[in-house]
Amino acid sequence: MKSFQKYVAEFIGTFVLVLFGCGSAATAGGELGYLGIAMAFGLSIVALVYTIGPISGCHVNPAVSLVMLVTRKLSAKDFFGYVVAQVAGAVAGSALLYAIIDSTGKAVTNLGQNGFSDGYGIGITALMAFVVEIVLTFVFVYAILGVTSEPGNSRVAGLVIGLTLAFVHILGIGLTGTSVNPARSFGPAILLGGEAWNELWVFVTAPFLGALLAVAVYRLLNVRKA
Repeated sequence: MKSFQKYVAEFIGTFVLVLFGCGSAATAGGELGYLGIAMAFGLSIVALVYTIGPISGCHVNPAVSLVMLVTRKLSAKDFFGYVVAQVAGAVAGSALLYAIIDSTGKAVTNLGQNGFSDGYGIGITALMAFVVEIVLTFVFVYAILGVTSEPGNSRVAGLVIGLTLAFVHILGIGLTGTSVNPARSFGPAILLGGEAWNELWVFVTAPFLGALLAVAVYRLLNVRKA
């Protein structure tokens, strides 16, 4: 029952992150600008850390769950359950966003999906998008590892993690739309298909690699804590 509660929490958390983060980009991106969209993602995490954090740890991101798996803070069984719940939550959030936009009678072409090359952001290459996502995820996950390493940081952890997510979005939105989260990218891509789906491989593999790199570097520099 306890595991089920964790999975439900991760479903709800990822649903909220995608609906409000991607929804802000898709429906009001022009008015909000990069900073506004970045804050939508970041503030979603701040709220979620203090609500579902006590239940599941508030991963809402398969890359973060992978980190917890390799650092032995999450079992293999729960890792699988978390990822399934996160992906399901992302798809559900994207589906509701799709329904909201579709209700206007307009064609749904923007669900806050990630991308690169001509016509997306400044038009970086696939290779550079891959590198960017590794770096962005590295910074985000390294911050998570750092702020959660000391029990005394629990009161500020949500703020640090949420603001770090906003921080990496400020740079990343104009490059790839900022994934750092395979589930967040999967939801919009599976509903839109086409180019978003074809480019999804970058936003699934790079965040996992960036997260593992963050663990390796953290262990190297924080031998006593890792």
